[in-house]
Amino acid sequence: MSHRHLTVAFGILGNIASFMCFLAPLPTFYRVCKKKSTEGFQSIPYVAALFSAMLWIFYAYKKTGEMLLITINVFGCVIETIYLAIFLTYCSKKARISTLRMIVLLNFGGFCIIVLITSFLEKEDAGRVKLLGWICVVFATSVFAAPLSIIRVVIRTKSVEFLPFPLSLLLLISAIMWLLYGICLNDIYVTLPNVVGLTFGVIQIGLYAMYRNNKPVKDQKLPEHKGEIENEGNVGPTVIDEKQEPELKSLGEGEGDIEIGEKKKEENQDEESEKKHEDQAEPNNNKNTNNNNNWRGRIAKFDGKSVVPQS
Repeated sequence: MSHRHLTVAFGILGNIASFMCFLAPLPTFYRVCKKKSTEGFQSIPYVAALFSAMLWIFYAYKKTGEMLLITINVFGCVIETIYLAIFLTYCSKKARISTLRMIVLLNFGGFCIIVLITSFLEKEDAGRVKLLGWICVVFATSVFAAPLSIIRVVIRTKSVEFLPFPLSLLLLISAIMWLLYGICLNDIYVTLPNVVGLTFGVIQIGLYAMYRNNKPVKDQKLPEHKGEIENEGNVGPTVIDEKQEPELKSLGEGEGDIEIGEKKKEENQDEESEKKHEDQAEPNNNKNTNNNNNWRGRIAKFDGKSVVPQS
């Protein structure tokens, strides 16, 4: 198999793996549409994924011969746009405003600034590709470093409850394929980010193998991480409805009253038992007192002589 055939093969396999990763959040958004609520999900991963896809399309367009890099990122732009449209439809007003602000600032403002910088600062095509390539490396590396929070949670809880194995495996395969694709093309800008992705992928698979048999650990801080683990495969946090709060509050107060009542009952029982002991001890004390008086009335010693005490 020639070098060109290897490059095409790795590019196609990378497209397939990345395609599956882009489709991973589908169950999440199906649940969002069904419940008509975003359930506390955040839009940041999807905005970042859309921006990353836009950058790679622009880079591949400027550098000829990387059509396979364009195809998968075009699909990424389409699917991430659909995700964001669903999110904006069912999210709260505050979340909608913040999401639209991020889209305007990053996906429109940021992308336009990068296009202008690469167009005016570098007059030659080679310089533009180099500058744009390093911008893609920096941003893609920061995106690949996002699983650090998941790794921290897994190590702290010693549980893989929040580390989906199929998604981690897909991300690892995708990083390997694109790494080999970049090596075959001798493209350092495609290779470097996927070295980071491969490293974090191996760490996640290793942690899964280490803690896969451990039982989930209950932690009050975990729901914060459970909402958005990665831009693929999110798990919704448990959200308490406002209507349920009074019920939970009243339930908590009822449990407190029961505990207080039980404590008072135990105290009363202790007091009753003490009284019984005192009542039983009083006749014995009176009897002992009478016996002592009888002995005292009989004999008293004074200066070595026995005398009858005066009453």
